[in-house]
Amino acid sequence: MEKINLGSTIPAYPMPVSLVGAHVHGKANFLALAWFTMVSYKPPKIAIALGKGHYTNPGIKENRTFSVCLPSEKMVAATDYCGIVSGKKADKSEVFDLFYGALKTAPMIKDCPLCMECEVVDMVEISLNEVFIGKIKGVYTEEQFLTDGKLDFKKMRPLVLSHPDPSYWSLGEPVASAWSIGKKYK
Repeated sequence: MEKINLGSTIPAYPMPVSLVGAHVHGKANFLALAWFTMVSYKPPKIAIALGKGHYTNPGIKENRTFSVCLPSEKMVAATDYCGIVSGKKADKSEVFDLFYGALKTAPMIKDCPLCMECEVVDMVEISLNEVFIGKIKGVYTEEQFLTDGKLDFKKMRPLVLSHPDPSYWSLGEPVASAWSIGKKYK
């Protein structure tokens, strides 16, 4: 089968959806974001890429903190709302029930199955984006999302974004055990 060149575009691969939280002008604000990734295992660090014009950016810069919360499928409408309405135009501090960990300016969402509070350790400008790199200071979940002490994505039911169609998806069934199935090729 011959490959087709789609040109220079964002590929259509699934990305987990998050709600990034920060204090902006003294209030909690959230935006929906799929452009985030782990960048270090030890110490654990995560990077988030935000367009330079986002309302949340100045709050992250001022407080040097942010949160990354993974919403469940049942939170899809509120998550989408946080992606289509700017904090410049709407007060999103009351959309969710909030909690805080050690970092008092990184608001987290009680209903999200997984939340991480992060302290900014670096910032990089790339084209039209500001990439904030945060050291993870705490990871929060609930017993209901664990199986044998480990996160259970089947219980979490996280959202996944496909791009550029765009659509929200849920995860399917596990296919194989990572770092195991490939051993048959040794």
